[in-house]
Amino acid sequence: MEYALRLVSVKSPRHYAVSFLGIIDLLAIVPSYLSIFFAGAQSLLVLRALRLLRIFRIFKLSYFLAEMRFLGIAISASLRKISIFMLFVIALVIILGSVMYLVEKGANGFTSIPDSIYWAIVTITTVGYGDISPVTPMGKLVASIIMLLGYGIIAVPTGIVTSEMALAARNKLQKHEACPNCGKEGHDNDADFCKYCGGKL
Repeated sequence: MEYALRLVSVKSPRHYAVSFLGIIDLLAIVPSYLSIFFAGAQSLLVLRALRLLRIFRIFKLSYFLAEMRFLGIAISASLRKISIFMLFVIALVIILGSVMYLVEKGANGFTSIPDSIYWAIVTITTVGYGDISPVTPMGKLVASIIMLLGYGIIAVPTGIVTSEMALAARNKLQKHEACPNCGKEGHDNDADFCKYCGGKL
């Protein structure tokens, strides 16, 4: 009822429904109704904890919301680069897993190509469960190469997001530059004119 009343009372119901806090409200409601139709869906009630994020709005902590938006912009800007990189990693894992299957000759846990690919994923992500491990010298050499590649692969997405964050921070600073007429700062991000003297920014 509360969610329906929010949709009725806001100016743009569609905008609220797809907003960050609107999605959180919806996620807090849906598990209650899913538990009626599906057994075991009660465990999804933990999603109600997401509503604690509304504390930002209650205490008017808009600074934190702005920082969350800033992080969201950086992540969304880097999604295309990361997805292309992940496609490369998937191709690499398939190739290296297949190589390990051939090198180990289907023994020592490498009984199929999917099992070998699973081992390559576990190794390249530096998780290393140890349930499958190479025994032959050539297998150990390939495993060592995969382990070293894993460290580099973990660092690349971090670097992509970090560079996007630095770029977003630079753009943010450029929007807050001083007025050329009066020299005052502190203008809104979307401001075209100075709020103190009216000069063009």
